[in-house]
Amino acid sequence: MIKIICVGKLKEQYLKDAVLDYYKRISKYHKIELIELEDSNIKSEKELILKHINRQDYIISLVISGNKISSLELAKKIDSTFITNSTITFIIGGSNGLDQDIINKSNYCLSFSDLTFPHQLFRVMLLEQIYRSFKILNNETYHK
Repeated sequence: MIKIICVGKLKEQYLKDAVLDYYKRISKYHKIELIELEDSNIKSEKELILKHINRQDYIISLVISGNKISSLELAKKIDSTFITNSTITFIIGGSNGLDQDIINKSNYCLSFSDLTFPHQLFRVMLLEQIYRSFKILNNETYHK
């Protein structure tokens, strides 16, 4: 299963539509769960996030200081992780980032760029990259 834990609610309908579209696309390849948590302070967010993490989850935290990899490398990472783990949990923090305890608990830290993105838009970007990964892994046209 792919689990995506997101801090903050989507407000704009076009972002909700994009998330739903990629959710449907990904669900053709793999079971996926989106967990949307209330945006508050970083310590409260930490407690909410921890409630949704299982011991056996492979945790990938999205942080600006994380590893920068290509779409092909992300596809390989997802593929190789599913060999030994049944659940990959991606965590997108709120506007204040993630608590250091969550980062320390992570198996891998991933960054899409040194740029800062709105976390609502980033959710769509992550889903698109996960979808792209499945297209790559299945040798289907989409990735260029």
